[in-house]
Amino acid sequence: MRRTRKKTHRKKRGALGPKKQSSLRPPSTGRQYFRLTPKHQETWDSIGHVITRIRDRVPLSKAAKEFGIAPDVVVALGRPALRKRNGRYVATRNDHLLRMVNTLTVKGKEVHATRDSRQASLVGGHWAAVQRYLQTGDDSALLKFKGVKVTDASGKRHGFLTNIEELNRLASAGVLSFESMYAGGQR
Repeated sequence: MRRTRKKTHRKKRGALGPKKQSSLRPPSTGRQYFRLTPKHQETWDSIGHVITRIRDRVPLSKAAKEFGIAPDVVVALGRPALRKRNGRYVATRNDHLLRMVNTLTVKGKEVHATRDSRQASLVGGHWAAVQRYLQTGDDSALLKFKGVKVTDASGKRHGFLTNIEELNRLASAGVLSFESMYAGGQR
């Protein structure tokens, strides 16, 4: 005669530990990101910003406070981008967390998902060059982006807009405000 064991169900530990369960899971594609609620999209965007601030050598607790997010949530969801050194969390040199970025391309302003912090920084550098040109008329920083392309999460490459006439046209139409560089501003 064969004995059968009764199966016991154990509670699985969530991303935030045994007591706190979060419905937010790290998205890995733009489609998953846009399925999140606006509140969870904002939380995920904040995690990326906190990781960037930690790279600037701001402590986790202070960076998390700047963006109104709990440090344990940043650690739980941003774990691949963090390492513990001497008892403190530091950010890795680069990471593969999903970021939604507004990219100013030859086709206009588009939102792209990227899974490379270096690509997100490249987009940020382009926006800084555009703003510098619009504020001062100095296009030297903008010329560095001529022929440069950013790669999105699906591997597609998109060229940056560097045409001065087109930038002037978009600026006079009010499309290139400082706030327009943030993907979250389009909700």
